[in-house]
Amino acid sequence: MEAIPFVDAHIHLWKLDHLRYPWLTGPFDDNGPNGSVEPIARDYLPADYRRDLADWNPVAAVHVDAGADGAQALDETHWLNQQAQGGGVPDAIVAFAALDDPQLDILLAAQVRHERVRGIRHIVNWHNDPARSYTPRDLTQDPAWQAGYARLGVHGLSFDLQCYPGQMAGLVPLIERHPEVPVIINHMGMPVLTDADGLAQWREGLRALAALPHVAIKLSGLGFIRRDWDQALVLPLLAQAVDLFGTQRAMFASDTPTDKLFAPLSRYLETYRAFASGFTPDEQRDLWGRNANRIYRLGLTL
Repeated sequence: MEAIPFVDAHIHLWKLDHLRYPWLTGPFDDNGPNGSVEPIARDYLPADYRRDLADWNPVAAVHVDAGADGAQALDETHWLNQQAQGGGVPDAIVAFAALDDPQLDILLAAQVRHERVRGIRHIVNWHNDPARSYTPRDLTQDPAWQAGYARLGVHGLSFDLQCYPGQMAGLVPLIERHPEVPVIINHMGMPVLTDADGLAQWREGLRALAALPHVAIKLSGLGFIRRDWDQALVLPLLAQAVDLFGTQRAMFASDTPTDKLFAPLSRYLETYRAFASGFTPDEQRDLWGRNANRIYRLGLTL
């Protein structure tokens, strides 16, 4: 059977001697939300991506900010455009910009001058447990950050939202005020299973965001749910996410190479295929490619 065209909605590329990636720079330890990232602290280029996805019919890929030093965000975008011209990957870019930067409008204008840039990601995961937090404070409640978010629509940009469920309800009013900014939730909303009410908080947070028609979700990042995840754990969570967002606002993504920290890439993709088998052929094509093609404005015929 011919593989369904896969528009991979979330990948990363890096060349460690070209840009500075603080999170991929040693010394490494097991502290922090992802544990040690030493296994992936090596170059990952378009040829590596194509080799990893050779059996999955990838027809396009969306690169999401890979954690380069914030001062080099434009350098990252320029480098990615060079990679795309040479190797065809990536087809679209979700670049980095700190939404609370006083020079944000200048930065966004510079980013959109690159033809592949479709959106911005500014990771805002904050948790009461410092070991889980990606940021020292909850940026989403900062008036300067919220004002920066409002500028995305002016530049025709979407927003990739990577947060924890405890932040979702507080974000709803801001996101609702700006329907001109498409929002794509990263990594299934990253439920925190070690919290006493972690699953309930995740469901309620996603329910509130799913009520906004311009919000979509990526089915990815299973290792962020639990490092030793298995299908018995994640299949019900995938089902709940799609129940809330429907098959028109959900998309599969490999999150390679980051997700390799927790399992072989084949295990993720086989899990998504097993999950998708319960949907109609049209719905499967939406989940594997059509939705990402539409939301990231790739212009493919699928």
